[in-house]
Amino acid sequence: MTDIPEELAATQARYNGEAGRAFIAALPALITTFLDRWNLRPDGPPRYGVCALVLPVVRGHDTRAALKLQLQDPETTDEPLALRAWAGDGAVRLLDHDPATGTMLLERLDAARPLSSHPDTREAARIVAGLLVRLTATRAPRGLRDLGDITRALLDRTPKALARVPYEPVRRLLTDCASATAEVAADPGDRLLHWDLHYDNVLASERAPWLAIDPKPLAGDPAFELLPALLNRFDVDEILPRFDTMTGEMSLDRARAAAWTMARALQNAVWATEEGLPPAPENLEIARRLRSTLHS
Repeated sequence: MTDIPEELAATQARYNGEAGRAFIAALPALITTFLDRWNLRPDGPPRYGVCALVLPVVRGHDTRAALKLQLQDPETTDEPLALRAWAGDGAVRLLDHDPATGTMLLERLDAARPLSSHPDTREAARIVAGLLVRLTATRAPRGLRDLGDITRALLDRTPKALARVPYEPVRRLLTDCASATAEVAADPGDRLLHWDLHYDNVLASERAPWLAIDPKPLAGDPAFELLPALLNRFDVDEILPRFDTMTGEMSLDRARAAAWTMARALQNAVWATEEGLPPAPENLEIARRLRSTLHS
């Protein structure tokens, strides 16, 4: 029987309350069900993040795979849809899926070699950008969450969030982020976005040097994808060099990319204030540096 990590149970209870506790309670039975249904046997200790438990398995006689179990919510429900659309081009392959529970059988990647272990963060940003070129070449399937809807809701929530920010320079910065967001909101795009492609969501594999995992699928503009690679392994002196590396690799309009990245920074700040927290300094510094590029 697989032991459920205490840290996963704690984060599920913290973020998802009773639903999270029910998910954790059901996990042992779910694991047994899908080991039997898909002819799997465990092949190592489980890995986990905030949302999911991933169990290394072998299917049949020799197919190495990963059994992923996660609570269904608006961010995770469409993951199989995106993985099927990408069909392994730049992302992990989906081998099987149970719609009722959201359980997935995935191609096994090298979880011990995430892109966050790459010694050169600027080269890592270039690798992320190269993956995003491939991923966003796909038009978003119908029915996905839409960046236009998310942006309109964000702008509607911004005034109330700004009223909770006591420091005038921060309010002014976030107001400028909102203005930049409004300028691009009318054309949100129709590409299939990952939404969360930071360095720990890129793993090495045998069939390709690097592949993306854990998408939070969204239909929108590829320029919306840059912020995670700027925040992850944060270095204030690398903000603009990484930004320039990624916009160049992806052939993005620099001003439009700055505006959409400021929209992401605004989104993070609004989420923080709604939880009674101050906006993260790293998030604000990225917004500040990109605001300067719009006015240069």
